[in-house]
Amino acid sequence: MLTGQAVALLSLTWSTYQSLAISRITECGLSCSQGFICKSRMNRNILNSFCQQPPTSMFRSVLGALTLSTVMKCTPDNSCSLLLLVQASLTLHENVRGLEACSMNLDTQGTHCHSMRVPRASRRQQVGQELQVIFDCFEVSVAQSLYVTLKTVPHFCGVQLEQQYHVEDCGDEDVGRNIPDCFAGKLSYWVDRSRKVVQIQVPEVPGGPDYYVRLCLKWYTCEDVGAPVQVTANSVSGMVSLPYSHELPCLCLESWSATPDALRTQTCPFENDTEALWEAIRYHPGSQVLSWEPACPMSGHLSLCWHPDPGAHCQELEHSHRPVHGKVQYSLVDTQPHLCLKFSTSLGFWVRCPFLQPRFPAWKMTIQPAPSLSHLRVSFFSPSPARFQVRLCHQKKMWPLACHQTLQATTLSPASASQADLTADPVFVDIPRDEACGPDTCIQGWRTDVHFSAPQQLCAVPCSSQCKCLSHH
Repeated sequence: MLTGQAVALLSLTWSTYQSLAISRITECGLSCSQGFICKSRMNRNILNSFCQQPPTSMFRSVLGALTLSTVMKCTPDNSCSLLLLVQASLTLHENVRGLEACSMNLDTQGTHCHSMRVPRASRRQQVGQELQVIFDCFEVSVAQSLYVTLKTVPHFCGVQLEQQYHVEDCGDEDVGRNIPDCFAGKLSYWVDRSRKVVQIQVPEVPGGPDYYVRLCLKWYTCEDVGAPVQVTANSVSGMVSLPYSHELPCLCLESWSATPDALRTQTCPFENDTEALWEAIRYHPGSQVLSWEPACPMSGHLSLCWHPDPGAHCQELEHSHRPVHGKVQYSLVDTQPHLCLKFSTSLGFWVRCPFLQPRFPAWKMTIQPAPSLSHLRVSFFSPSPARFQVRLCHQKKMWPLACHQTLQATTLSPASASQADLTADPVFVDIPRDEACGPDTCIQGWRTDVHFSAPQQLCAVPCSSQCKCLSHH
């Protein structure tokens, strides 16, 4: 039988607490089975970290059970805290003087231990009897992950029980309603996009704790955007305004109570606002480098693609697939309006075409009859030195096209490419009319002096010798 105190700790009146998920206690301490004398030791004996070989008369099952649970201790003013209750059983042996229970926080590696001793006279009289012990003075925090060990005193090698335990989080109704660490997650807020501020309303909790709030960028940890602001729970206004500069999906509001090791909660009001991430696209004309360095951590991959026609699916370029881990860049990129960036995740894909603005120079391809009536002339106009090639492709029901023939155009020299209005003499290549004409044939023009280029193409070129000039730009 357990003593009256132990019974009160373990078998709380069900009629009083039937609606509560967590048991209540009024005092914490050490409890032992009725008829046993136990003495508490708060200071850990470092020597008990080292084990010694057990005597031959001791069974490894001398430790019978280890049970863990969370209890709540509340003061008369309704200030509540969480404690870990450790219940253990031990078969007394003449060489065992007591038990030691230790709880280690897996996040901080901080360890707290409580131990108990059975006086020598009591041990001799009760050898072989089962002793039940309750430790319930381990202070814990919301959502802590713990590693609990139970050892004999002295510590015998191989005679030890271990168990991992996760303390309830604020999602637990009882914890969320009574533990101050969870109150910070109940802060009301709204976004004033016109002023670019997040307005925070402090909850009215008489006697409640103060809070800290801040805006942060949520990477592996939440990185400061501004200094934390302390919010007094009993302040007159109860309002705080936090300014921001960009509406990023990883810009979060972090809040926590002004208590040691308080749980921090994050709410990200712009988590669906991805448009601002594309503002990080950069192009350097001198080196022809296209880069993207999103301001938020992204999980997915990036590729370059091109639109064959307005509204058509963006076709990925070969060898352009890149995982997104920070900054991604492509060297020697052609500035064609229909060359785009495609970001793909398990949820879908997003496409942005950075060269649609008129400030980016683009080359043009035209097709017209050649002096030889049996050929068509494919001409290229470019505002800068460039090399081009022509490919004949056959349309299929599904992309990509089947391209089988490549024809090289001569290099457009710096002199002939000096006029930005594309009126300089073009370079050209003549292709047989009977090969280029037809409803299922496309003529593609590529720039070959860059690593990544989007083709221009014209399909179903008419075979009439009187056809007018066709162009794609």
